[in-house]
Amino acid sequence: MGELKKWLKQNWVRIGTDGKIKGPCGTSKDKKNPDRCLPAGKARSLSRSERAATARKKKKAGAKGRTVVANTPRAKVRTKRKTKKL
Repeated sequence: MGELKKWLKQNWVRIGTDGKIKGPCGTSKDKKNPDRCLPAGKARSLSRSERAATARKKKKAGAKGRTVVANTPRAKVRTKRKTKKL
């Protein structure tokens, strides 16, 4: 399965600056500076303060006009890499 198909099948949720899971990704009222979105599994694995930190980082950079903002180290979404068979 292609990476894009895997990405589309994940359940992405929106994270507020208070660290709460606000609902599905793409439902932010502020279209110019939207909330942080993470896969639901990753969002649940983080503490509320860790979710809040990554959401605040995105909002702060978004206020300066940036559209792509990296996650905090704990909130980085990692995927399993395929290993080549010899």
